[in-house]
Amino acid sequence: MKTELVTTLKRQATRLIAELNEDKTPVLITEHGRPAAYLIDVDSYNAQQLRIRILEGIARGEKAIQEGRTLTQEQAKKRMKRWLR
Repeated sequence: MKTELVTTLKRQATRLIAELNEDKTPVLITEHGRPAAYLIDVDSYNAQQLRIRILEGIARGEKAIQEGRTLTQEQAKKRMKRWLR
């Protein structure tokens, strides 16, 4: 991961974005020596959001199992029949 100052981002945003799109390496932006933000390319961001949604779905499923909110295959078929007409 690269680290850049916020002033570098302000002055050389076009160059930083071009490099980011080429090598896909996130950039940590610092302000007054402290981490302030991460700069990532759009494709990586979208892939990350998809992974998060998948993991959230898995977590909801695991919670439903723990709480006993499950259906048999027959019950599921019966419920889905309404949607598949």
